[in-house]
Amino acid sequence: MLTGKQKRFLRSKAHHLTPIFQVGKGGVNDNMIKQIAEALEARELIKVSVLQNCEEDKNDVAEALVKGSRSQLVQTIGNTIVLYKESKENKQIELP
Repeated sequence: MLTGKQKRFLRSKAHHLTPIFQVGKGGVNDNMIKQIAEALEARELIKVSVLQNCEEDKNDVAEALVKGSRSQLVQTIGNTIVLYKESKENKQIELP
């Protein structure tokens, strides 16, 4: 579980990132979760954009992504979700 200070730190790191995944009309599926888990292992911190035509609620999408990829939700702002998962082999971010 992330503390408030850690979330604030990660939000500042994520500010300059662009979303690398988009959740659209198809919603969240197993293949997307697998790819997000791989991206989290490589990058540790990613943004996911929820498109307007997505039929699911953005909070439900965030919850599904967190459960599926075993990551932690840093922030949901607008239609953008920020996820963090500490990398096992490629650790880049040192949390305060």
